[in-house]
Amino acid sequence: MSFLPTDVLDFWFPDTGHQNAPETYAAFWSERMQGGMDDAIISKFADLTQAAASGQLDHWAETPRGRLALIIALDQFPRSLWRDTPAAYAQDIKAARLALEGMANGHFACLQPWEMMFFYIAIAHCEGPEHLARMRMLDDTVELVIRKLPDQLCESGPRLRAQHLKVKKIIATYGRHPHRNDILSRHSTPEEELYISAGDFPHLPKKGP
Repeated sequence: MSFLPTDVLDFWFPDTGHQNAPETYAAFWSERMQGGMDDAIISKFADLTQAAASGQLDHWAETPRGRLALIIALDQFPRSLWRDTPAAYAQDIKAARLALEGMANGHFACLQPWEMMFFYIAIAHCEGPEHLARMRMLDDTVELVIRKLPDQLCESGPRLRAQHLKVKKIIATYGRHPHRNDILSRHSTPEEELYISAGDFPHLPKKGP
């Protein structure tokens, strides 16, 4: 089966004009960040996600939008297809490396601000050495994205900045995303247990009403 970057991009960024009004833009993000794409990804993109995870789509990274599609297939799609399992996070290192490389080689600069954000998200997702340093490096990246937002979306800038600061504080405090501990069979410290019990996690669909 042959896959193309447009398979991912046409699905993830439909030509609906979501960026033309705050309400539709907020709905765009809510659907993607709160699990609203799970069913479609599971039913339509399972094979593509497997192909990306096995390295079959690495050539996509040769172009800016191909790289964007590959990052989404490695960072976003596994979180739906393999939600609440270790496999959901298994491609984070590769996705983050692709994002960092894209920032260095000019691919990132070719994208729209709402596309750029998925480079940032992949880096923020990726645990491991230098995670806090990477989050601090993203300070300027987040401000760049905010400046590139069109006038009608300027009110979303402070929310993006606040989300970045929230994630950076979590990494500064715990060195990782503690809400993954049970899934990854990691021991939680007493401080992490308190954090987990509060249930206010970034990068995770909210549960309950």
